[in-house]
Amino acid sequence: MDPKKTLSITEARKRIFEIINEVQKPDTYYTLTEKGRPKAVILSVEEFESLWETIETLEEIPDLAKDIKEYERDKKSGADKFYPTLEQILEKEGFVVADKVKEKYGVPDKAPAKRGKRKGEASRRR
Repeated sequence: MDPKKTLSITEARKRIFEIINEVQKPDTYYTLTEKGRPKAVILSVEEFESLWETIETLEEIPDLAKDIKEYERDKKSGADKFYPTLEQILEKEGFVVADKVKEKYGVPDKAPAKRGKRKGEASRRR
């Protein structure tokens, strides 16, 4: 525990607004203690969501670290060039991949000129 970022709950109550502002900085959190023992942690919502997402990813893909190391080896050797594309994987799984658009759409070089009101046009509308 970082002693600078460890506070008693009583002290944290006094400095709560300062702590809230401080934890908005990346990798910053406070450990709150009760009777000298860690009791709770205060961190930003962004940091919490990032940690939670990491936990969920690790649960969904338990061999992720191994897969990353394997990819790094393949990248160095050039074997990653033979990996299937996303389109190939989707087709293999039975998904229909839409054809790429054959017609090209673009912005014309010249925008149409703005036309001003003609004389008397406003009076005819009334």
